[in-house]
Amino acid sequence: MNSVAVSSNQALWADDSQVLADVSMVGREQLAPAAYRIDHEGYYPLDIMANLGQAGAFAGHLDQYGARYGLAVASMQEISRHCGSTGFMTWCHDVCGLYMEQSGNPALLARLPDHTAGRTFGGTGLSNPMKAFTGIEKMALKARKVPGGYSVSGTLPWVSHIAPGQYCGVIASVDRDDGTRSHEIMFLLDLDERVTLRKCPEFSGMEGTSTWAIPLVDYFVSQDQIIADPARPFIQRVRAAFILLQAGMATGVIQGSIDSAREVEPSLGHVNQYLHDRPDELQAELDEMTEVTSRLCQTPFDGSKEFLLDVLDLRAWGSELALKASQSALLHQGARGYLMSSSPQRRIREAHFVAIVTPALKHLRWEMAKQMREEVPA
Repeated sequence: MNSVAVSSNQALWADDSQVLADVSMVGREQLAPAAYRIDHEGYYPLDIMANLGQAGAFAGHLDQYGARYGLAVASMQEISRHCGSTGFMTWCHDVCGLYMEQSGNPALLARLPDHTAGRTFGGTGLSNPMKAFTGIEKMALKARKVPGGYSVSGTLPWVSHIAPGQYCGVIASVDRDDGTRSHEIMFLLDLDERVTLRKCPEFSGMEGTSTWAIPLVDYFVSQDQIIADPARPFIQRVRAAFILLQAGMATGVIQGSIDSAREVEPSLGHVNQYLHDRPDELQAELDEMTEVTSRLCQTPFDGSKEFLLDVLDLRAWGSELALKASQSALLHQGARGYLMSSSPQRRIREAHFVAIVTPALKHLRWEMAKQMREEVPA
């Protein structure tokens, strides 16, 4: 695949409009033509992601680039507009960079420039821990203290945007000698020769996200890999930012669905006018959602319960609107949208993924109900 020229000079990453223009160009000229291959053949598009990194797509939310969460979400939206799988991997890559920077660990900070520029790649394995912290699942990885670090064992399922030689942020529980839990640690898991990835069952979509199970047996974690010890205060601090970044994944799938509905207006508008959830209606709701997202992106580390509730509500709204918009796009396109090669058919599955990926819609509603109960005076 020919490389699309982008503004790889990192000084240009300071210009939001230039970053979005370059990300949009890679999206149109590389990602859109590859979307079918990514979706149907499981193609893992690291070459395209490298170009997105050079365009500045993975930098905006980091403190060293001005903590511009609005830019990060807008970049992710532009990517997801063309391919939801790559939009999801952008989120994985972005939050891995967030972990590395917020760790304050000099060894991880030294690795951050290559990660941000798309020269190295890493994802996130926090689906199980996020559910374990709320009592939905048990923690999959167990750690024990050893000289110089920790030894970790267990199997972590469903980890995306990983491959041999890459890395991901994960959490393991540390137990006392009597079997009770002491605390948790968070670390960057390097997928080196010590790790053999295990293939997952075939999904209905998102096959191009390079998703694997990670079995570990006495994997040694050095101090250079530690993100947080203990992990819970760190997670409390970054949780809202972690979830907020996913807004770009949802809004991209929504915008792409609206694009598909508009695409057939010249030929089918005379009959599509009788459908519900028309493109202009969906666009107005998406624009409203974008305004709310922009406001929340101004204070991503607001630790208040009210802010977290707003972020959870936004994330649930994104799931619901993605489901509605993708179905509308298929109905607007009619038979052509029912073809397996069509964009609406792919986005139906992408929207379902937006609604089930951690935090899933049911998880979001459960957490919001829990937060609201805690606000009621005794």
